[in-house]
Amino acid sequence: MKIIIIGCGRLGSGLANRLSKEGNDVTIVDNNSDAFYELDPYFKGKTIVGVGFDKEVLEQARIKEVDALIACTSSDDTNALIARLAQNFFRVPKVIARLYDTHKAEIYQSLGIQTVSTTAWGIEKAAGILRYGQLDVLNTIGDGKVDLIRVEAPMLLEGKTVNELFVMAEMQVVTIRRYGNTFIPTLGSVIRAKDILYIVVLSTEKPRLEALLGLI
Repeated sequence: MKIIIIGCGRLGSGLANRLSKEGNDVTIVDNNSDAFYELDPYFKGKTIVGVGFDKEVLEQARIKEVDALIACTSSDDTNALIARLAQNFFRVPKVIARLYDTHKAEIYQSLGIQTVSTTAWGIEKAAGILRYGQLDVLNTIGDGKVDLIRVEAPMLLEGKTVNELFVMAEMQVVTIRRYGNTFIPTLGSVIRAKDILYIVVLSTEKPRLEALLGLI
């Protein structure tokens, strides 16, 4: 994929390093040339010094040819402006904007721009730890409505099948890790005590999940 990243801070540089390592054609833009020192020595992409919403800078980055653009400067307003410019003017197929303001993130999400809100994720993660300490929330999906949870199967689940335990639509076992091996279970898969279960669950159903696992 051809990807433009605007902003070479911790998120931008981390993404650039990883995406470049995976073989993508990455161009990263920042208005401070010193920011590029955050890039790893193996980074094979292109660096451009300039303002991320400057049309000439974006054309220098060959924005008309890219598959995706990620705006992750330190400014919500700048990221939103770049994202709208990329989506509406340059017709970039996939646009992502990092927004700290959760309200703005919801608005731009409704306009078809994918947003990453570290603030929203942090709030949900901290609240989840406080409310459901024994359920390890790995990720939150859909504005906090669905969680991916990791939990060790207790003894009371020994010999039970996935179908016996999670027949309701509100929660599903998607992966099981056992003795270092990970597999996708079928409804007939038998659960063993000490299995690591990866479960997707509606946030409102976490108390029921805890009860089902014998954690409360």
